[in-house]
Amino acid sequence: MELRLLGPMALVRDGRPVALPASRKTRALLAYLAVSGRPERRERLCQLFWEMPDDPKGALRWSLSKLRGLIGEALVADRETARLELAGLEVDWHVLRAAPRVLARASPAELDRLAHRRGEFLEGLELANCDSFSAWVIAQRGDVRSWQAAVFAELTGRDLPPDDLLPHARAWTELDPACADAAATLVRLLDAAGRGGEAEQQRGLSIRRLQDGGTHVPTGLRMSAPERAEAAAEPLVQHVRFCSASDGTRLAYSMVGDGPPLVKAANWLNHLEFDFDSPVWRHWIAGFSDARCFLRYDERGNGLSDWYAPLSFEAFVDDLESVVDAAGLDRFDMLGISQGASVAIAYAVRHPHRVRRLLIYGGYAMGWRMRATPAEVARRQAMLDLTREGWGLDNPAFRQMFTSLFLPHSTLEQQAWFNELQRMTTSPENAEMLQRVLSRIDVRALLGKVTAPTLVAHSTTDSVVPFEAGRGIAARIPGARFMAIDSPNHLLMEEEPGWARFLAAAKEFLA
Repeated sequence: MELRLLGPMALVRDGRPVALPASRKTRALLAYLAVSGRPERRERLCQLFWEMPDDPKGALRWSLSKLRGLIGEALVADRETARLELAGLEVDWHVLRAAPRVLARASPAELDRLAHRRGEFLEGLELANCDSFSAWVIAQRGDVRSWQAAVFAELTGRDLPPDDLLPHARAWTELDPACADAAATLVRLLDAAGRGGEAEQQRGLSIRRLQDGGTHVPTGLRMSAPERAEAAAEPLVQHVRFCSASDGTRLAYSMVGDGPPLVKAANWLNHLEFDFDSPVWRHWIAGFSDARCFLRYDERGNGLSDWYAPLSFEAFVDDLESVVDAAGLDRFDMLGISQGASVAIAYAVRHPHRVRRLLIYGGYAMGWRMRATPAEVARRQAMLDLTREGWGLDNPAFRQMFTSLFLPHSTLEQQAWFNELQRMTTSPENAEMLQRVLSRIDVRALLGKVTAPTLVAHSTTDSVVPFEAGRGIAARIPGARFMAIDSPNHLLMEEEPGWARFLAAAKEFLA
């Protein structure tokens, strides 16, 4: 049997449609049990679908009897619980949910089949006065759209004829009109298919739509047709892909350049699209993708990855594990910047056979709450309070506080970009929670277990992470080399002499 929950609900047995119960609540109950896949307590089901002063238990028994007549022994119920036995029952929701974990290894034919898993979750099945069920449906519809978008993103990034990919690119933009990557992909494929006029019309429409929605318009979409043609000859091209962490959190990642892989652990804060254009990050991307395949990703809670996900250090390490597995990498070098250093260290200790060399810049083994003086803790707590109140405001004054710490010696353009990066990368709630999680990082016990050759570099007057934190990492990792960079910036800017010196040393170390 096949149960279809995407689009209008349908049940198919041996290729023939089966009539569903007329009761909307009975159909909704079937869908809920199919998605759950585990025993659900009868009290919970009564709360979801029936209100007092009705007879909820009697109504539930009636609906279960209708389902038993429909699907037979696939419905397993006792006095306490009810569940759906999924063996022998294909549910399109489960097929699509599993897709992000296998996309990178899927064949074009498999991707095409997944791309046809379209439609809104439980389309047209609304229940009046069932608020908990309605909230559950809304959440499921959001998840389904994100899984469908991940399939389209992977499929349209494959090396296939543009005309074959265009229907999927159009479906992606219809699914998520506010997605800049979808819009840019559609314009790119129209260009490649020789439909220049349509590409220009679509570009103008997408720019207006993104600007009206307050979404950043990437450089590739802002360029005219001649500019795009010129840029097509440039080697630096990024395609964003998606995968899932072990808890189902959707993660965005990209690979730029060709050659031996270098994986950058995510740090505060990242946005794959925005960073790619940014004067704060583009020289890092260009420098490390030169003769290399440079993999970056947005960790949970920010960027293009899921914002609504549990945040913890263990989850950050799991995100890194999930991304490199999805990318199909076996052995690689790793770059850890700021908090990314601690994540990279934890990964290198857990998977010593996979990390060839470890490069750390501006990193720390202890979060600020673990290493700071009482005065520093009080100052950081005040920053948390300001984050909660002012992060999401149009006025960048609150975010400028962080910019001044991270980039005290930078241009007005670089500061404006970093201010905007913070606003669009995460929510005020996530910004506060991320700071709390990062404050309690402690990987000191792991430093002596790192076996990969390691180079540690740190700015001498870094205001975010003390110079001693970097030197302490190098002192405790066996055989690690240490490099002091004369700079007050937490992130090196392209025009700084220290940047050229650090990049040259890093390339020599990784060679």
